[in-house]
Amino acid sequence: MPLGWRVLRRLEAIMREEMEAIGAQEMLMPVVHPAELWQATGRWAAFGPVLQKLVNRDRRDFVLSPTHEEVVAHLAAREIASYRQLPQLVYHIQTKYRDEARPRGGLIRLREFTMKDAYSLDVDAEALDAAYRRIYQAYLNIFRRAGLAAIPVEADTGAMGGLASHEFVIPHAQGEDRFVQCEGCGYAANIEAAAFAPPPGVEGAPAPLEKVATPGCKTIAEVAAFVGVPTKQTLKAVFYMHTPFDGARQFVFVLIRGDLEVNETKLLNALGGGELAAADDADIRAAGAAPGYASPAGVAVRRLGEAGGVLVLADASIAQGANFTVGANDEGYHYVNANYPRDFAVTQIVDLAEATDGAACARCGGALRVQPAIELGHCFKLGARYSEATGATYLDEDGNARPIVMGSYGIGLERLMAVIIETHHDAHGIIWPVEVAPFDVYLLTLGKDDAVHARGGALSAALRAAELEVLLDDRAERAGVKFADADLIGAPLRITLSERTLEAGEVEWKWRDADEKGRLPLDGLAARVRAMLAARQQEHDVRRD
Repeated sequence: MPLGWRVLRRLEAIMREEMEAIGAQEMLMPVVHPAELWQATGRWAAFGPVLQKLVNRDRRDFVLSPTHEEVVAHLAAREIASYRQLPQLVYHIQTKYRDEARPRGGLIRLREFTMKDAYSLDVDAEALDAAYRRIYQAYLNIFRRAGLAAIPVEADTGAMGGLASHEFVIPHAQGEDRFVQCEGCGYAANIEAAAFAPPPGVEGAPAPLEKVATPGCKTIAEVAAFVGVPTKQTLKAVFYMHTPFDGARQFVFVLIRGDLEVNETKLLNALGGGELAAADDADIRAAGAAPGYASPAGVAVRRLGEAGGVLVLADASIAQGANFTVGANDEGYHYVNANYPRDFAVTQIVDLAEATDGAACARCGGALRVQPAIELGHCFKLGARYSEATGATYLDEDGNARPIVMGSYGIGLERLMAVIIETHHDAHGIIWPVEVAPFDVYLLTLGKDDAVHARGGALSAALRAAELEVLLDDRAERAGVKFADADLIGAPLRITLSERTLEAGEVEWKWRDADEKGRLPLDGLAARVRAMLAARQQEHDVRRD
């Protein structure tokens, strides 16, 4: 709508200023991409059902752009030949399409949205690191100017792939993301990628394996209480059906210590991507396990690198402790004193556990705190993944062909606007930060005097001439209605002109986020208002710094 559109334009202006300050060049890339580019990088399949595909009248396959790494790599392969043409940093502000399974939160998660995405092209990893740092800081500047105290966190690279990535998040009770932050060293990471030190297990000399009756005990808590051990001395079986985007559906048996939970993002990464669904009892029995009483003991476990048997992925926690209680694959029975690898086998041990609130930081041992958050933006060190797939190379000083090293960086505009509203409002409406407000000034006239309305129009013109955005409310409405609408729309500064203030040669001013009111002379009003808004922005910058 018109007001929201004005906010998006102001956000775009901030982004352009910050990107061009670090030497980025703006361009415009296509929305429709040839399928061959996405097939070359493997993301035609790996991106999954989120990728919206279409076929034209000539039966050629195309993609509606969810992101532009393939296009940039193709552009680089066409345009760059020598190291003398590097580095390059390009960006654009363009529509993206993703067939999200669960769009939510108004503008928070959309199927069609606008993104400011940037791409760095460099000669090597060291040069990529330098570009990454510049864009990382530019993103912090963008969020600061938009009134958001973003927190950078380490993140999973997901379908983008690459060497490393950071998300920029803002804590929010209704956020769909979660991140951890260490109270000691400040380490911060998305829950999907968070490293932590699991609590130590119960150690001891391996005791003889024993099968015991555990009637009616199917949950970890019930088994631990019945046997008389802590949950960290149990092993939990979790079952999934995994569907690769380019392969056959398979059963996956996950084994983890009973006091921990499976991080499904880590699990999907270990499986090479795809989709997960819970396995049902029939799937579990078909694998040779007993629902509620399962373990790898007695199951035909697949050996690493072989095709037959059941794929059993175990978290490293199964070896952190001794004499575990685990299912016996016999309804109503568990084993006690089970020890790996003496009593059962697994296909592979990988990191599969999810950090929990209060867990120990892997870096300093301090307590990790889990918080809900909304993601604002993402930076990726892609490396040579896309350039190698598309043949994007350059000749170095010795004439040798080397892959161009890439980075990718994105901020969703509609989401950014929505988060600003989520974090800047009260019971009466929006409280826009100065730099992103649809209007700098809400100028309203009160009363029926024609002189008041005429002077209001002249003031509006003078403020606009001073390069201020002004919304003039000269409707024939009561004062209460106008004040309520001013609060709802949320312009930073409200200026009121009435018969009384006009007689005094003044206007009344009020900040949207404060109760304080004051008077300003009509003469020189535009210059004073500009100074007030600039000081207000600077004051907010100091607070956030």
